[in-house]
Amino acid sequence: MSQLQKVLELGGRKITLIGTAHVSAESVTEVENTIRELKPDSVAIELDEKRADSIRNKDKYRELDIIKVLKRGEGFLLLANLVLASFQRRMGQNVGVNPGDEMLAAMRAADELGIPSVMADRQIQITLKRAWAKNSFWGKCKLLATLLSSAFSKEDMSAQDIENIKEKNEMDSMMNELADYMPVVKEVLIDERNVYLADKIWNAPGKNVVAVLGAGHLEGVVQNLEKIAAGEKPDVAGIDIVPPKTFGAKFFGWLIPIAIVGLIVAGFIYGGTQLGTEMVKSWILWNGTCAAVLTLIAAGHPITIVVAFLSAPITSLCPFIGCGFVTAIVQAMVCKPKVRDMETLQDDVTFKGFYTNRILRILLIFILSSLGSSVATFISGTDIARKLAGATAAITE
Repeated sequence: MSQLQKVLELGGRKITLIGTAHVSAESVTEVENTIRELKPDSVAIELDEKRADSIRNKDKYRELDIIKVLKRGEGFLLLANLVLASFQRRMGQNVGVNPGDEMLAAMRAADELGIPSVMADRQIQITLKRAWAKNSFWGKCKLLATLLSSAFSKEDMSAQDIENIKEKNEMDSMMNELADYMPVVKEVLIDERNVYLADKIWNAPGKNVVAVLGAGHLEGVVQNLEKIAAGEKPDVAGIDIVPPKTFGAKFFGWLIPIAIVGLIVAGFIYGGTQLGTEMVKSWILWNGTCAAVLTLIAAGHPITIVVAFLSAPITSLCPFIGCGFVTAIVQAMVCKPKVRDMETLQDDVTFKGFYTNRILRILLIFILSSLGSSVATFISGTDIARKLAGATAAITE
């Protein structure tokens, strides 16, 4: 038995956990052989239903409607999914294994033997939304930077490197690094999912269960299964929802627009039409220019660039809609993605691909124009406050 297999005898049941690397040829073989040898009552797999469908149906991205994705507010989630999938895909290129092949092997072996499969993971959308929502502004910046660096990484891993990842000391080191650098992300991506996976595995049908999961979850799932067997009921419902915005977050979302409008009104009152007009111009020019320039850097269509300039000053004052949403929708309409863009989507997650693939360019415009508008809000807000302070100081003198 592999050192990354754990056999637990809990509550009159036998649970065999197989820790894998998601691009490991050895993991694929181990998973298939274990299921065929043990012939369990059920197989629990570290996938949610949507990811299982995507792995079974390799052409799933051909059905992608980018405009619908943006309207659902899932532009960032799509980008994160693509970056993570592309990173794993590149890791497995040297060993001829695609990300999730060991999960596919588990599903196929279970199907052939007539064994029910249980998709034991939390929905990826909920996981990513929780990671985003629970992070601070600085944490969000680090998360975005990590995703982009992964997208452009050219790290080359051998088959031995991949197998080493499954070793406990290597895995512990990686988990510790993640916990130190992004503790909230580690909590959501690892700790919460350990609880969720353990609960689903525990509730899988039958007395003989095989569970296939990433090696990074192995120890945590074992600990949580032992707690469940001891009578500790996990709060799965509490970690299976996107946390609503706190009152403070909602208040802050309105605070900046109200403060900006208040400063401009005060400018008209204390400095007259000239000062008020200068403040309005500062707001429009900073917001419009920053959003337009970053849209240009993202190779947006000329119409999209103009829309970025016109929409940023307005959307920056409205918490309900962002500049990135507007520019991405316009770009999607004037440069409609083609079938080829959908077919090569995962392979194109490279620096060049973000400019040649129309879907990825839309997502790049979404991110960069949003960033430009956000940065400009603070710059122009500071400039407006400075102008007002100068005017009031002159009055008091």
